[in-house]
Amino acid sequence: MYTQVIWAFLASLVTVLVCTPLVIKLAVKIGAVDKPNERKVHRQLMPRLGGLAIFLGVIAGYFAGGLYDEKITSITIGAILIVMMGVLDDKYGLSARTKLIGQIIVAVIIVTSGLKIEFTNLPFIGRVHFGIWAYPITIFWIVAITNAMNLIDGLDGLSAGISGIGIATIAVMAGVNDKALILLMSVILLGSIIGFLFYNFYPAKIFMGDTGSLFLGYAISILSLLGLYKSVTLFSFIIPMIILGVPVFDTTFAVIRRLVNRTPISAPDKFHLHHRLLALGISHRNTVLLIYTFGILFSLIALLLSKSTLWGSIFIVITLLIVIELIAELIGIVNVRYKPIMRLYKKLTEIRLDDK
Repeated sequence: MYTQVIWAFLASLVTVLVCTPLVIKLAVKIGAVDKPNERKVHRQLMPRLGGLAIFLGVIAGYFAGGLYDEKITSITIGAILIVMMGVLDDKYGLSARTKLIGQIIVAVIIVTSGLKIEFTNLPFIGRVHFGIWAYPITIFWIVAITNAMNLIDGLDGLSAGISGIGIATIAVMAGVNDKALILLMSVILLGSIIGFLFYNFYPAKIFMGDTGSLFLGYAISILSLLGLYKSVTLFSFIIPMIILGVPVFDTTFAVIRRLVNRTPISAPDKFHLHHRLLALGISHRNTVLLIYTFGILFSLIALLLSKSTLWGSIFIVITLLIVIELIAELIGIVNVRYKPIMRLYKKLTEIRLDDK
């Protein structure tokens, strides 16, 4: 089994290393390039479509690892459709509505194949079956994670690196729990991502584009879904969310920001996590490395949580939520006035001083 995993990893890695320069030429030739504007960090035309190289690496790993023998037809079809949609978006620029409809169609294909979140275990309650709600819950899960990865694709190597950290964590958990299929799929994706980072890390020669960010988001949603599928030991709802802590953090506060500031949910802005860190004077490269560090910390917390007791897990989650909120307030990810916890702390401090 492990020999097969190693060969699949190497096949993916080498394929991406070889194919990415060809994809760069293709992107320039067909006009799939990213033009600089006031929201973007780069100041020159950059080829995108890098996700196509990642996908080619996954195809190589698919055959080298023998995944064609597994019953994953719906997952494969979904991946192809997501990549096709990403290529069209990188070339022509699809509307947010069109991409959302495409993601929902892919998610429906997945759930109608039988792969869905059927139940969960809740503290003090036990197992809760979702019944007919399993379908919308699973569709939402796939679409939400796919879009979360898409939203953090704002700096050289950022989305690829965060995806790689999350997938590596899933691979470790799968290996520990003898989940061979999840391990093999994770390692194939990881090989492709590492190969792509040779060209995508700062200063990047190519962007992954929506072809890459949508595909990796979809892939991570499927890996976590496979862990949730008829299993209560490998993942719970909370652990995949912590593994994906960086994109979940950024997406959640993007929604909060737009609600607080009364702007459309889909409206672009320059207040994402990487934008705020850059605004604090941190360099491009160091911002990416710092966010990588956040991703690693989230992954370590997820691994710790998977082995914790119930009360230990509750303590970890509450502490994590408080720390996340404080970080959001300190860097001004919503706006400079959004500081509910800091204001509460200030009021409590003033009350104590008055009592004295």
